[in-house]
Amino acid sequence: MNPKIWLSSPHMGSKEFEYVKEAFDTNWIAPLGPHVNGFEQDIATRLGHGVHVAALSAGTAALHLALIQLGVQYGDEVICQSMTFSASANPIKYQGAIPVFVDSESDTWNMDPEVLRETIRDRFSRGKKPKAIIVVHLYGMPAKMDEILAVAKEFDIPVIEDAAEALGSMYKGRAAGTFGDFGILSFNGNKIITTSGGGALVSKSEEAIRHTRFLATQARDSAPHYQHSHVGYNYRMSNVCAGIGRGQMEVLTDRVNRRREINQYYREAFKDLDGITFLSEPSADYYSNFWLTTVLVDHPEVTREDIRLALEADNIESRPLWKPMHLQPVFEDAPFYGDGTSERLFEKGLCLPSGSNLIEDDLQRVVKIVRRLFVD
Repeated sequence: MNPKIWLSSPHMGSKEFEYVKEAFDTNWIAPLGPHVNGFEQDIATRLGHGVHVAALSAGTAALHLALIQLGVQYGDEVICQSMTFSASANPIKYQGAIPVFVDSESDTWNMDPEVLRETIRDRFSRGKKPKAIIVVHLYGMPAKMDEILAVAKEFDIPVIEDAAEALGSMYKGRAAGTFGDFGILSFNGNKIITTSGGGALVSKSEEAIRHTRFLATQARDSAPHYQHSHVGYNYRMSNVCAGIGRGQMEVLTDRVNRRREINQYYREAFKDLDGITFLSEPSADYYSNFWLTTVLVDHPEVTREDIRLALEADNIESRPLWKPMHLQPVFEDAPFYGDGTSERLFEKGLCLPSGSNLIEDDLQRVVKIVRRLFVD
């Protein structure tokens, strides 16, 4: 069997081990330590715009703490993009709140600002004011943030930016994750950079990030004994994982550039094939890290699933686009607003191998198999 080609595997360099070794040499193995502080500063510097950062155990933890700090409680409603990974919506349920799902638009595949406005108006007519809006930068493609923020301001609803897939992406020259009241990052093993597991919460409010760190370390009060006046969580990142992250941050630009090169490679390889279209930057306002290269397959004889199975037969991992949350059994009772755009994307969409550690031979294998389906 041919060697495995993964969809998006970790890509380690040389500095990561140096930082981890330093953690071992200095015995900073337990949670927190100088690498956590350094990693947070590295992220804040990269994102710019005066943000502050708390390094956490996962992007899901970051989203959960954002909802807590926005006062989301049992029975509240939170608007969430339907086309996303379940981690964008699960923390809503952690709080006993109700997700209200909003469909995508066809330009960026992210939350449709007009459907968002219609959704809020309808919830208001039912006596419900949503407590927050969770917008996702899907596959690294920035959402239409100007329009979404305008709607949020019109109705005075805070925005959480799920930029788990979008570190290194930009909208109008500004880093994804810095527009909302809170931003979410993920450093899971398949992301553009990784800390093995991990995530971060981003905010322009220094006090909010200070409180995040408090909640994430079991909300221990300032006392010589263990005293707690708030419910706390074990959500902080360890010093060892942060050491990996510091090494990864040093090559983030290289990783983004490589993902964009791979995206361009596929575009060139399939440019003559009718029936394959790519998720593309709508204008110069958008700069995607192209964390994953994604295509829509609309052909009378070749389907998305035909391609996925052909790749799988050659030991190559690909996967359908995210199944929209309003179609998931766990959220079957949640309200949904839209015209079916996300469902059509899911039906026809495929993620191609996109890891920054893919070599020329890997890409040629993928291209050869896909082209064979269309031209044989």
